[in-house]
Amino acid sequence: MIRRFDQDIIVSLIPEGSRVLDLGCGSGDLLIKLKQKGTSDIRGVEIDDRCIAVCVRKGLTVFHGDIDEGLGDYDDASFDYVVLNQTLQVVHRPTLVIEEMLRVGNRAIVSFPNFGYFRIRGYLLVKGQMPKVDFLPRDWYDTPNIHLSTIADFKEFCRTRKIAIERLIGLRSCATGKTVKRFQNLLSQVGIFVITAGREP
Repeated sequence: MIRRFDQDIIVSLIPEGSRVLDLGCGSGDLLIKLKQKGTSDIRGVEIDDRCIAVCVRKGLTVFHGDIDEGLGDYDDASFDYVVLNQTLQVVHRPTLVIEEMLRVGNRAIVSFPNFGYFRIRGYLLVKGQMPKVDFLPRDWYDTPNIHLSTIADFKEFCRTRKIAIERLIGLRSCATGKTVKRFQNLLSQVGIFVITAGREP
């Protein structure tokens, strides 16, 4: 299994003992890492029945649900952290999903591929085609990605909706775990945001 440093970073951001909800949890890799850290109150939401079956075999608590329909089954502030890892770009209603994350969670962690990354910009400039790079390997007609955004786009999204950005981590590569301190929108493959409801200071 290829090590996912984006998941490692997310786990490091969540204090032990936190109540965590992972949206679009897939086969439960992030949930397993949280469980190994000692986080006991962890749950997932997933739409794919096959992934749910895998999670159940791993002993994880995962519920079937379409996050594009909201999180009506969960009360306000019922979790410390709600995670959306590498899923924002595939949801149909990203604004609703993020609003619901901030309603049911005290904090939300959102990560996504950064389409402002210099290799993507160069691919478009040189080839004039939708990019195919190591972390976005599919053709435009075969990709689940429907909402393409950059780190700069998400920062503006938060600003206009008075969502506070507590932390931004630019990840140069999920395969190496190298982070970016400057020019994050240009040099990061992935953006990882910790956000809360409320006006930015």
